[in-house]
Amino acid sequence: MKADEFRKIAEFLGRIDPAIPWHISRFYPQYQMDNLESTPMKTMNRAYEIGQESGLRYVYLGNVMGKGSDTHCPQCGQVLIERVGFTVQKQKIKEGKCPDCQNPIDGIGL
Repeated sequence: MKADEFRKIAEFLGRIDPAIPWHISRFYPQYQMDNLESTPMKTMNRAYEIGQESGLRYVYLGNVMGKGSDTHCPQCGQVLIERVGFTVQKQKIKEGKCPDCQNPIDGIGL
């Protein structure tokens, strides 16, 4: 996928609502498709950057360990929900707001 395609997707989501989470999943070869290459991390990182540049508040990378799974405050950048795989390690949101800058955080039950 080319950068302009990622940009079109991100801009489309942003026109609907910039609070819509965009989950970008990395292809990882498994089972009968193990002869194909994984999506390059360069491509994943560029898609992530485009999502942020397009004004989406919550951009996540899937099938990638380490980067892109945490939730950050869209105002100050503070890590609010820290994840490892599917496990939440830390959750810092207080009464639906960032504890550092008091910016409201989108989501139900936060």
